[in-house]
Amino acid sequence: MTAAVPHPHFTVLYSDHHSWLQRWLSVRLGNASDAADLAQDTFTRIIGRPDLGALQEPRAFLTTVAKGILVNWYQRQALERAYLEALAALPEPTAISPEQRLLVLETLHEIDAMLDALPPKVKQAFLMAQLDGMLYADIAAQLELSLITVKRYMKQAFLQCLLTMDSVA
Repeated sequence: MTAAVPHPHFTVLYSDHHSWLQRWLSVRLGNASDAADLAQDTFTRIIGRPDLGALQEPRAFLTTVAKGILVNWYQRQALERAYLEALAALPEPTAISPEQRLLVLETLHEIDAMLDALPPKVKQAFLMAQLDGMLYADIAAQLELSLITVKRYMKQAFLQCLLTMDSVA
């Protein structure tokens, strides 16, 4: 299978701005290696866009795309740190293998992506029920919603879980 040839506008954008973007990311991350990865992810995200030749402010465009990738990267890092902290708190006999750890991290990333697809109030109600063990009536009171609305939110969240499970399977 042959690789796709990048559009000439992409090639020019990459050659003119890749080093600049990598430096920009490196300043924000304090880590040249992660900055190189995220700069590459930024260009990978835009490689097929047909409108690259019409860009008036290519660095502003690249910064916007890179910020979105950076936010996702920070979220993943926070999720992984929280998982590793919880894992470190386990007694030694229950420690898991590196393969199991990778599987759990992948599952956590899928759950996080699924939750991010929910509207904020739905996500909040779902997390209050699932993580805090709150009753629907208590969630309704705290969020100042009707009980039926909380039930609809929970139904929406559970359906999203099922859809995510179907797409992964």
